[in-house]
Amino acid sequence: MTDAKKAARLLRRAFTARNAHQRVSELLSHQAPHPAGHFRIAVYFADTAVNMYQVRQWYRPLQQLAERWPVVVLSRSPVGAAALLEDAALPVAFVPQIDDLERYLAEQDVRVVLYVNQNTRNFQMFRYGRRWHVFINHGESDKVYMASNQYKAYDYALIAGKAAEDRLRDALWDYDVESRTFSIGRPQADHFSGTVPYTPDERTVVLYAPTWEGDRASMSYGSVLSHGVTLVERLVATGRHRVIYRPHPRTGVMDDRYAAAGKRIVAMLRAANQADPTAQHVFDEGPEVGWQLAAADVAILDVSAMVYDRLATGKPLMVTRPVSAEAEIDESGYLSACEWLTADAAHDVVAQLARVSADQDAVARLRTWSEHYFGDTSPGAATARFHAAIERLMRLWDEHDARVTERT
Repeated sequence: MTDAKKAARLLRRAFTARNAHQRVSELLSHQAPHPAGHFRIAVYFADTAVNMYQVRQWYRPLQQLAERWPVVVLSRSPVGAAALLEDAALPVAFVPQIDDLERYLAEQDVRVVLYVNQNTRNFQMFRYGRRWHVFINHGESDKVYMASNQYKAYDYALIAGKAAEDRLRDALWDYDVESRTFSIGRPQADHFSGTVPYTPDERTVVLYAPTWEGDRASMSYGSVLSHGVTLVERLVATGRHRVIYRPHPRTGVMDDRYAAAGKRIVAMLRAANQADPTAQHVFDEGPEVGWQLAAADVAILDVSAMVYDRLATGKPLMVTRPVSAEAEIDESGYLSACEWLTADAAHDVVAQLARVSADQDAVARLRTWSEHYFGDTSPGAATARFHAAIERLMRLWDEHDARVTERT
């Protein structure tokens, strides 16, 4: 039976990949070829659609950057490429095979390659020298992932701020944080806006954005099963709250119980909207991330990058306390001073949120930690630092290229 299930999964993947490949071919047939020598910056993305959230959050900062330095996304997966092409946010080069990648690089003048995650296929791109390989990540948090020894594989890393510097300095041996990182804050926060899918009124808007269950005990931060159903049930029942439920796209991938809990939450929201159309609860699984963080009066988040994106807004939030004793939590940073919501307290979430929203000391602590993690969070400050970092990398490229030219 196990072998049969594995075979079925392989067949489904093959069928999905074949259909995606056909879709990519169709989409590319309607586009003109990329002009030779045009792109200076590439975003390397080897993932399928399930991790699109990692690159989508960079769309707007990269679009703005592209006004100065043309940007292209190098996609290795047909499923990922189809999603990227359908988004149409940035130019996309579909390079599924190594020879496809080599031909494309030979046609372009890519000087900086950006990476939004630690996909093992990143290693295939590292073979190409005479360009900077730069890790930009897909968020800021105190997860153990954020201080991985994999940072050493990149020439440079763009990090958020002082907290990230301290984290890397403490975790990595013989890693020169000062020379190999650039602190840029959170450029995405300059684009936290958008049209909300409801009519604002007197209701308190609560963002509940849990992460997925994780693929190992140390990363089991997801709260959908332990907290989610209870807290959403309590909030929906008040008639005074509006819930924006935005689950992680991988929720339920490893554990069917998480998928089932997520479906229960969605069913509750839909039932509440049917009973009272003015409730306008939101089940959000769209590609845009930002308006939710800006629009919510208070947020309930798991240990994830979403905590730190919300932290950049300086608005009230609570963090769900993982029920697993094996979940690794770095309480040397913001999580040492955050407002925790335990699973036992989820039934009292209404009172908990009221307390956090009215506590001026808690709000003041948020502002202090926001500066520690992101530096200057005034509008446009992070974008300016992002652009300055890229300009610095381009100057460094010119300097090294000149030295090579002199030797030859």
